[in-house]
Amino acid sequence: MTRTIDFNCDLGEGCGNDAGIIPLVSSANIACGGHAGDEATMRATLRLCREHGVAAGAHPGHEDRAGFGRRAVDLRADAIAALVTRQLERLARLADSEGVRLVHVKPHGALYNQAADAPVVATVIADAVAAFDRRLVLVGLSGSALPSAGEAAGLRVAHEVFAERGYGADGRLLPRGTPGAVLESVDAAVAQAVALAGGTGVACPDGTRLFPRADTLCLHGDRPDAAGLARAIRRALSGSGIQVQPLG
Repeated sequence: MTRTIDFNCDLGEGCGNDAGIIPLVSSANIACGGHAGDEATMRATLRLCREHGVAAGAHPGHEDRAGFGRRAVDLRADAIAALVTRQLERLARLADSEGVRLVHVKPHGALYNQAADAPVVATVIADAVAAFDRRLVLVGLSGSALPSAGEAAGLRVAHEVFAERGYGADGRLLPRGTPGAVLESVDAAVAQAVALAGGTGVACPDGTRLFPRADTLCLHGDRPDAAGLARAIRRALSGSGIQVQPLG
């Protein structure tokens, strides 16, 4: 049986080579003006998705541009729901005007990590997405609280793994700034991507090997070498007999 996986990238953040990356991925997570992005970047990314047949999705995050949405913000449940809904509405309005259908939602940065660990946050996000559009696929860290909350809300979900982020034995991503949190080597990231997509797992610093469910594989678009790494990953996946196809 042929293995398949979605290959996604965080884009529209105003700091990467979106035009070089989008032809190489199958799904794009588009910044919605919270942690990054504005109407111009959203429109440009949506048009690239339309041009290359890439699934477009929303990438809502904490409205903390100075911290690029990667600093935890303690918000009440209603504020989280409002944040997610506000950013979804913003991108959906532009997508409709560009003739693009939104396929998925993936929280960004600290909000993503909070939703992975805190069932209350995960439920608030899942319910907000379901209230907005039940056809959307909710993307969350594999095996975490967010996919579980999405299923409970009646949404289709995608368990996400990461090509160039290190994992702890608990299945969570190692915090940025700690040793091994980011795989700087292209060869190491490619090897991890193929292993995760192929079901052979990922090694942790303590020697533990994890075998997370892998519906979608993420590459961060703000890496300076993101386009080259995306190309190398696509080549390696193809060479390993793994087919890339978009969510939805």
